[in-house]
Amino acid sequence: MYQAPRGTVDILPQEQAYWRYVEQKAAHICQLYGYERIDTPAIEDAGLFNRSVGEGTDIVDKEMYTFDDRGGNKLALAPEGTASVCRAYLEHGMQNLPQPVKLYYISSMFRYERPQAGRYRQHRQFGCEAIGSDDAALDAEVIDTAWQFYLSMNISQLFLALNSIGCKECRPVYLNALREHYVQHGDKICVDCNVRLVKNRMRLLDCKKPSCQPVADTAPKSVDYLCQPCAEHFDKLQRYLGLLGIPFGVNHRLVRGFDYYTRTVFEVQPQGGGSQGSLGGGGRYDGLIEELGGKPTAAVGFGLGIDRIILQLKEQKIDVSPLAKPRVFVAFLGDAARDEAIKLAASLRRNGIGVIQAIGSRSLKAQLRQANSLAISRAVIIGEEELKAGTVILRDMTSASQQTVPIARLPELLK
Repeated sequence: MYQAPRGTVDILPQEQAYWRYVEQKAAHICQLYGYERIDTPAIEDAGLFNRSVGEGTDIVDKEMYTFDDRGGNKLALAPEGTASVCRAYLEHGMQNLPQPVKLYYISSMFRYERPQAGRYRQHRQFGCEAIGSDDAALDAEVIDTAWQFYLSMNISQLFLALNSIGCKECRPVYLNALREHYVQHGDKICVDCNVRLVKNRMRLLDCKKPSCQPVADTAPKSVDYLCQPCAEHFDKLQRYLGLLGIPFGVNHRLVRGFDYYTRTVFEVQPQGGGSQGSLGGGGRYDGLIEELGGKPTAAVGFGLGIDRIILQLKEQKIDVSPLAKPRVFVAFLGDAARDEAIKLAASLRRNGIGVIQAIGSRSLKAQLRQANSLAISRAVIIGEEELKAGTVILRDMTSASQQTVPIARLPELLK
């Protein structure tokens, strides 16, 4: 038998309430903060991510799904959302709109990762991107958007980790200091970190292997190497977060996984870890639009994993309202009443009333058992006598009481 590919999951009907709940909360919070929805393709030119995410990152080198189409174009399944939004921003001339342009998306992302709780090879992500301003107040607003999104779902025990990794002016000095530190401990770090030391030094701080932790913990801190504009930006951001009442801590090892980040990086983490180390995060990417061929354009955004959010809802035992289901069952007695039952079910649906219609040739008793098994509260029964009289039997499935009512009044009574 065929099975879902490793690292992918089927979202079954009983799980859909969680997904609709999270998506509705995301749409509502975006409306409050002025974000408009954008949907970009699941496939993009592979060069878009090579250039934006960066060669030498795990995503590009190890995790991206790439393929050649029949026209000889090298394409990739989108591993993240920011680069696609920036491509759309340029392609559709959004730089001519009032800035900042604020966009959000809910999309599937694809990465060839080792599957584990909350980490899948196809996962859903809620992201926001604010493009067109370098004001630290926008960083604070973007973080507040994410923070209030979690609070709107009653998710508690969260922690905001914050850092600044500088800009293209001050980061080279820091990277040199980082290299000098790691070269002194070259015999203590893992094979991957020896590669990162050459290809992507910033990612050295993100290594999870135990042997590398002491070296990373004693590494130079990026905030000690910030140029004056970056330092002022970081100071303002921390002050604004204080004004917004968002608790945070500076984590000097926080760098995020994409090359395009500048200055602000942040993550929202469950206190105590839970099933996942991070529920999502983001940061500022002031050079990405220019890297993709546009004019220098500041921007900041985030991406939050919906799969991980749902795991957190379950861990914290947060109730989610079930999705609305049909509350009326239309049953019939005898072949002559079947046609009228079909018409009646259609009429009720056209009046906005959800209906399950009896199918097949089961007995009336069996039809009502089906209604009970579906936890439906009202049954409408039509037989030959009712057909002649232009009436139906309206049955309360909880109390088993019933009454005969005219067909014409049925929509009104059910509403």
